[in-house]
Order: sequence, then structure tokens, then C-alpha cells
Amino acid sequence: MKDLSSHIMDIVQNSIRAEATEIIVRILENPEQDVFLLTVRDNGCGMDKMTLEKVRDPFFTSRTVRKVGLGIPLLQQNAERTGGKVTIISKQGKGTTIEASFGHAHLDRPPLGDIAEMITLLVAANPKIHFIYKHTTNNGPYRFDTEEIKQILEGIPPSHPEILPVLQNMIRENLKDIRADRTVIQKIYFEN
Repeated sequence: MKDLSSHIMDIVQNSIRAEATEIIVRILENPEQDVFLLTVRDNGCGMDKMTLEKVRDPFFTSRTVRKVGLGIPLLQQNAERTGGKVTIISKQGKGTTIEASFGHAHLDRPPLGDIAEMITLLVAANPKIHFIYKHTTNNGPYRFDTEEIKQILEGIPPSHPEILPVLQNMIRENLKDIRADRTVIQKIYFEN
């Protein structure tokens, strides 16, 4: 997988297959402490002990359409390359939390990718699932919540074809604000 958005999509697809009705994606970026933390939590069916023990094995999958499951092993490999790790907590009937930590500045950390497109694709394809996306940087937090969006839209579904591009642009603009390097912005401002 070429970027972290692809990893997130893979994990969220697993959550959807686990019949989750709420999926929370969190990203914490702290360049000063060299931390990039990615968390996906769901309220799906969870994994039994045997599945949890085998989920990191690339030759194990619970799917019947193929014989390998590379999502978690690739995520773990990418995290470990940067000095990070993957932690998985799952309880049957309660849900699953997958957390991956990366060295923020490490050259081997995959780029974030187009998270705005990924979130809107998930919203479009799964209108009944409550999605929450939280992204925090040193410049502040951003939160996208489909339940809040539904209240604002007053009955128009967020998956409506005319609404999706608006949501995608909204996410992009908010991420641009919180991911901006304020020291560069200040330097440009004060030098002019």
C-alpha cells in the first residue's frame, strides 16, 4: 500500500465487514516529538482470541475469496520501518481498535495520501455507518462527524452526489489549515 489512506481504507473495510455501525479514525501528528499516530476504532463484532493471534500473519485471512491477508502485516512492516509499532485490541461483541505509530520525520513513513477522498468514498458507500474522523496537529484539531453533517444538512444525506464534493473540499481545506507549517508561514509573512 503506497500511502496511509490506503491502509486506513483497508482497516475500515474490515470494520464494515465486522458489521460496525460506528467507525472512528484518528490521526495525531506531532513533528516536534517525531510522532505520527494512526488509530481506527470500531464497534463491530470483534475478533476471537485465535483470530487476534493470527491477524498479523500474511497467510491468514478470514475472507473466503482469497488465501492471504496482507493489510495488517503491511501496516506493521511500514510502522516498524520507522521505529513504530502496531497494537491491536479486540473483544468479541465489543469491537476492535488498531493503533499504528510511526516516526513522523522518518523517510520510510508512507505519505498520508488523499484522506479527504477516502473519507468521502466511505461516506458515499456506507450512508448508514456513523463515521468520525479526528485529525490533530500542533496547530490544532479537526473533526469530521457524519452525524453532525446530517444535522446541518437537515435531511439531505451526506452521500448525495452534490454534497460529496463539498464535503471533500471542506475536509481538504480544514486539513490544509491544521497541517500548515506555521514557522514557514510566519517567516514568509515577516520577511515581506
